[in-house]
Amino acid sequence: MPRIIIAGASEASRTQLNRLLTASGFGVFRLCASEGELRRTLTECEDGIVLITGMQADDIAADFEGCFQFLLIARPEALEACESPCVFKLAYPCPGSAVIGAVEMLCQLHAMRLPHRSGGDRALVEDAKRLLMRREGIDEPTAHRHMQLYAMRHNMKMTDYAAQLLQGGSNDG
Repeated sequence: MPRIIIAGASEASRTQLNRLLTASGFGVFRLCASEGELRRTLTECEDGIVLITGMQADDIAADFEGCFQFLLIARPEALEACESPCVFKLAYPCPGSAVIGAVEMLCQLHAMRLPHRSGGDRALVEDAKRLLMRREGIDEPTAHRHMQLYAMRHNMKMTDYAAQLLQGGSNDG
């Protein structure tokens, strides 16, 4: 199950979405009250689903495209102002069933885009993360994010970068 993050300026809307998702069996990772808090959370996570209400979504979606699925829940005029093609949109007010349906669809999209690593590849990545954690003094999510970003920037698979690290290759961050 992907991490679900709810971001909105209104505490009432964040709480309402949290209750709706929790009652429907979804686990909510974090509630964010500001764009800065949301950016810090997204940087900390490796991927997930972000529900945004009462905030602009274009810049955040552009900065984190490929790692996260975005759902903007807003009035029609705010939806029209959002030009990002990677943001799914849902007009407010909407029934809870529409929100749940949209989140279920985003969960399916999330599952389809995840890499499916074999046991050996998974072990290779875990060994490389442990090496980075020990060498750099960082925690597991930071090591994972470092490897993910490096691999993306250098157009390589994370398992290939893991093998390179374990063979004493790249120290580049």
